[in-house]
Amino acid sequence: MKNTRTCGEAIVALLEQYKVEVVFGIPGVHTLELYRGLVGSKIRPVLPRHEQGAGFMADGYARATGEPGVCFLITGPGLTNAATPIAQAYSDSVPMLVISSVNESRKLGRGMGELHEMPDQLRMSSAFTAFSARADRPEDFPELLAMAFDVFKGARPRPVHIEVPIDIFDKPVDEDWHPRQIRKREPAEAAAIAESVHLLGKGAMPLIIAGGGAKGGEKSIKAIAEKLGAPVVTTVAGSGLLPCSHPLSLGSTLVSPATHALISQADIVLAVGTELASTDTWGETYQFSGRLIRLDIDKTQFANGPRADLTLHGDARATLKLIAESLDEQASAERIAERGQEVGEALAAFDANLSAEENIRRHAFDAVVDALPPETLVACDMTQIGYTGHSVFRPEMSGRMLFPQGYGTLGYGLPAGLGAQLGAPQKPVVVFVGDGGLQYTMQEMATAAEEGLPVVLVLWNNGWLQQIREGFVDHGIEPIAVHPKNPDFQLLAKGFGWSTIQVTTLEGLGEIVAQTMNEARKNSTPAMIEILADAL
Repeated sequence: MKNTRTCGEAIVALLEQYKVEVVFGIPGVHTLELYRGLVGSKIRPVLPRHEQGAGFMADGYARATGEPGVCFLITGPGLTNAATPIAQAYSDSVPMLVISSVNESRKLGRGMGELHEMPDQLRMSSAFTAFSARADRPEDFPELLAMAFDVFKGARPRPVHIEVPIDIFDKPVDEDWHPRQIRKREPAEAAAIAESVHLLGKGAMPLIIAGGGAKGGEKSIKAIAEKLGAPVVTTVAGSGLLPCSHPLSLGSTLVSPATHALISQADIVLAVGTELASTDTWGETYQFSGRLIRLDIDKTQFANGPRADLTLHGDARATLKLIAESLDEQASAERIAERGQEVGEALAAFDANLSAEENIRRHAFDAVVDALPPETLVACDMTQIGYTGHSVFRPEMSGRMLFPQGYGTLGYGLPAGLGAQLGAPQKPVVVFVGDGGLQYTMQEMATAAEEGLPVVLVLWNNGWLQQIREGFVDHGIEPIAVHPKNPDFQLLAKGFGWSTIQVTTLEGLGEIVAQTMNEARKNSTPAMIEILADAL
């Protein structure tokens, strides 16, 4: 007897075989067959309060797990509501699978005024996905899904959008679908690796820049750094790739002129898994006086930004391992200490360059993070405490910082933190948001309470869109439209079922954070700590 299911049910069954555990989405009349498949499924459906929240949750889930975050979205407004988080994931190379409905096959593109109709969903979403495709028949879907996982596992991870006409969701599927073989990432060519080893070995003043694409290569980065006596600076996405207690670690200080002085003095720089983008330097310009080697899974990057003397196209983890194994000698303890002194001086110069306001934010950020276990995930919104925090953060392991660096979207922090908590329930999650950014996605506080997610949200409330206000002043413009009337955040949080506390001093903040996190995890309830910044 054939196992007949609808296409929607078959899609969910296939996702289970790809080890998908959570999907984010708001069901609608166009996606009912997908939700039929979720009834009794091993996959956990999570209900956000807005599709933007669904996308950011999927992003946070992917960053916390390394697996694609999955969204189910309805035709038209469901997809357009999620366009911003999909674009954020594209910018930051985050794997995300977006499965949406689209109008009936026979009515596509005809402008008949159908519910949720768009002229061309595929064309829109192709601008911010690795690819966007339609399953015109049920049997098209398994191949498209295999292509998506090829992107996630075998190439530069980025979002993929697959749309299914609502009449196709209903069609019967008699066969059992199974996952296809996924291509493996390969290291760079042996000749290029050998040449890179030769160049690195000759360097008197080497330096390494490591981005998010280098994750998985932590052991090799440490080995290469120690063999060469090379300082390591990371992007925000690469934070912690070399433990920040290591004498050669510059942390994620690409905003610092002192760090860029070291880069310009280097006679050989190895840049791994990074676009070398201005979003990481915030105005500081890369000056490469020596040779530049770039290693990336995405060969199109070699035509962007600074031109490299040598390019290595391949998987960073595998390639770094081969480079580490091929380098002959270990730098002496004296040499590492000498380079470590340069690193220490650069970090001291970075610290000395912080303004009084930045030091207050640093004090608050450090008090929160230092009070929590070393595996805690830190999600930050585009807010001033986040801007300061991502550069002063000194983690001992990678993957702890979740920050919307590339696209720079407000409203990211809270839902991304919720997605991270769902993906890594064993790890504490703390979220830093500003009063302006929280109001972009504060409705997801309901999702946190509903799902029993013990995140701790630190609200930096200064009563302004402060970064924009300062921009007005810097440009000699009278600040307007940057002083919104805020709600009572204490009442708001309580209304959503959160525990909450308000503080007006940084004294004892660490103890408050530790106690709040313990209670949140004990009771499986979210909690908010509101810091009144103007009172500090």
